[in-house]
Formats: sequence, structure tokens, C-alpha cells
Amino acid sequence: MDSIEKEIIKFRDERDWKQFHNARTLAASIVIESAELLELFQWAKDEEIEEIVEKKLDKIKDEIADIYAYLVILAHDLGINLQDAVREKMKKNARKYPVDKAKGNE
Repeated sequence: MDSIEKEIIKFRDERDWKQFHNARTLAASIVIESAELLELFQWAKDEEIEEIVEKKLDKIKDEIADIYAYLVILAHDLGINLQDAVREKMKKNARKYPVDKAKGNE
């Protein structure tokens, strides 16, 4: 377990919050926090995004951190090594979208 995962799990366990966590509640929490992130950009035009990011960067960071924390807890509780899972998925994506066929396509 890497150090940030240890910190997140320790934080959760010290508060006895594991009793509220299962795959469904954690997946739901990821979706809810993702919606909160998306809400920060709701109704924005593409040309307004940079200004929104500048004005709301702290809130954006908070929402991304919440998503990450729930994802780390879910992976931990399911016995999934998150780094390995991402590496495996990147290999699948590389086979599915080879550079010579994907690069430059719109």
C-alpha cells in the first residue's frame, strides 16, 4: 500500500466509517462527487472554462480529491491494486487505439 492509500484508509478507519462502506455506497459516492465537480462547469461556454478554473481552482481540487479518496477506498476494499489496474487498462487501450490509427483523428 502506498503512503496516500495508507493515510486515506487510516483516516476512514479511525472514524469507524468502514461500516458505511460497501461497493455500492463507494461507487455512488464517486458518482456524486463527480457530479459536484461537473456542477462547477455547468452551463459554461467553452471560452469560459479557463476563467472558471482560475476562479474555482480550490473547489475543483477538493472535488477531485474527494473522487480520488473514494476511488482509493473502493479499490482497497475490493483488493484491487489501483496502479496495476490502470497499467493493465492502458495496455488494453494501446491495443484498441494504436497510435498510427488514433493520432490525428477527430
